[in-house]
Amino acid sequence: MNSPKDLRGLTLPELKELSEEIRQFIIRVVSKNGGHLAPNLGVVELTLALHRVYDCPTDKIIFDVGHQAYIHKILTGRKDRFDTIRTYQGLSGFPKLTESPYDAFGVGHSSTSISAADGIAAARDLQGKDFNVAAVIGDGAMTGGMSFEALNHVGDTKRRMVIVLNDNEMSISKNVGAMSRYLYELRTGDTYTKLKGDLENWLSGLEHGDEVLEAIDRVKTGVKYLVAPESIFEHMGIKYFGPIDGHDLESLLDVLATARKEKGPVLVHVMTVKGKGYGPAEKSPNKFHGTGPFDIATGAKLPGSSTAPKYTDVFGKTLIELAEKDKSIVAITAAMPDGTGTEAFKERFPDRFFDVGIAEQHAVTFAAGLATQGIKPVAAIYSTFMQRAYDQIVHDVCLQKLPVKLCMDRAGLVGDDGPTHHGVFDYAYLLPLPNMVIMAPKDEDELRHMLKTAMTYQDGPIAMRYPRGNGIGVDCSAPLHTLPIGKAELLSEGRDVSLWAIGSMVPAAVRVADALRQKGIDAGVVNMRFAKPLDAELLEQEARRTRCLVTLEEGVLKGGVGDAVLETLNAKDLLQTVRVLRIGIPDEFVPHGDRKLLLRDIGMDDETMTARIAAFVQPSQDGEGRSE
Repeated sequence: MNSPKDLRGLTLPELKELSEEIRQFIIRVVSKNGGHLAPNLGVVELTLALHRVYDCPTDKIIFDVGHQAYIHKILTGRKDRFDTIRTYQGLSGFPKLTESPYDAFGVGHSSTSISAADGIAAARDLQGKDFNVAAVIGDGAMTGGMSFEALNHVGDTKRRMVIVLNDNEMSISKNVGAMSRYLYELRTGDTYTKLKGDLENWLSGLEHGDEVLEAIDRVKTGVKYLVAPESIFEHMGIKYFGPIDGHDLESLLDVLATARKEKGPVLVHVMTVKGKGYGPAEKSPNKFHGTGPFDIATGAKLPGSSTAPKYTDVFGKTLIELAEKDKSIVAITAAMPDGTGTEAFKERFPDRFFDVGIAEQHAVTFAAGLATQGIKPVAAIYSTFMQRAYDQIVHDVCLQKLPVKLCMDRAGLVGDDGPTHHGVFDYAYLLPLPNMVIMAPKDEDELRHMLKTAMTYQDGPIAMRYPRGNGIGVDCSAPLHTLPIGKAELLSEGRDVSLWAIGSMVPAAVRVADALRQKGIDAGVVNMRFAKPLDAELLEQEARRTRCLVTLEEGVLKGGVGDAVLETLNAKDLLQTVRVLRIGIPDEFVPHGDRKLLLRDIGMDDETMTARIAAFVQPSQDGEGRSE
């Protein structure tokens, strides 16, 4: 299999055999590299059917999120490189326009595929072309408001396209909400089941009745269309086919071929099993949604190199500890209780836990509403996903100065998931907002105290960002205490240069300072703790004393913490005499790969930073201040 065209010469039994070969291939590679296992195992037959029916890359298939596109990659000329997926300079874990002409749209965040497909179909019609367009979206992604905005438009324009709703009752965790319940009713409706059975029994008793049933199945994919009530999609102007067994290749091929010939929009409702074909993934699909390397025989995760607790786990445990004493604390997540560390909170305080589905905008404004009534809402959302709720943060939270707690996991470079998931923009998009307080812990213990600080702070919104993965292994047994808002921590004084680091860059700054001292440069380190408000008093003190500052942040430089330092120094008229070097993420999207290698490539590994700072500390020839 080197091209989708190779599928067309296969018999149905051969396609079934191929589906099992692909499953084993994916399990073998993901067990070594890690990746999105369960979503892909669930769509093997569906992807084979799509590529058998559609003539790609002329026809366009757009995957939502893209964590279920491994089979698509294997079938479209990337089989021989599949063992590099999500590795440094290897295949991306998501569809990517620059990777293959078969990737019709780059994705990584949820609920975008229908909108993108609608746009592609509109361009086709404007240009007088005649290719087919299909959007694949999960039932979890259907909880996102953008999906309904797109459906509203598609139903209005009646544009020719097919929407494949891959329904496995899961997003990352178990789906919630009214749409989930509605799809369940479509899957299991008693009226349909009874009428279907009655019709089949009646036809079976007639002469040639069995032939009639077979004809109905062939022509209209099942007797459901004779008895089922109209779906919500049909009321929106979108023809509805389904539900269809997503692992029955024959039915899938028939239905997709029929849907493709329709003159207007069609939604094909496909039922799949997340993790299909691999016992541990079927049993725990959420655990194998995105997984690290694991033992194939048992499904057990392979141990990592660090024994320190994960930041996510420390956050979850501390939140429970605080909530035990304060009944006004509630937790909110957007379909990710496992990923955000709030699953244990859900079990301990089910009445104070809210999973709103993949709906970050709603999550933030929902939190704002809670805050108006004296509740202390904690919105636990990944940094990269918080971007989706920016207007709500601005208008509904900051403008009203509401004490919402934004807790942003996966801040900084996240490694294998790449640019769609790197949390590198939060400093820059939060810093301009009036009334916002922004903090980042230097280690897992300081995270505990910052969370305590957030619960105590009621003068407005407060955001805390922290990285993916393990902490640095510090003691976390100290009693919780609050930190003074806007006050930095002077870890060490230096005669020649003061390193101003925040969050994950503080441990790196300590290591770099040690390396600089070995070069004869006396470097001090400040743990900034707060990106906003900055500790202007300590900053001025250190600037006047050393005349040489370096800022270190695991966020974009443009509009980031380093810029905030420059603004503060400029306001105090110190930039003519103080030299400043800013170290952070450059003005580019950082690719996927091992985090250490990515940091090296952008000049943020310890060795490169030490060399840059050592060169910078040398006084300028004219003795005047400058910044970089």
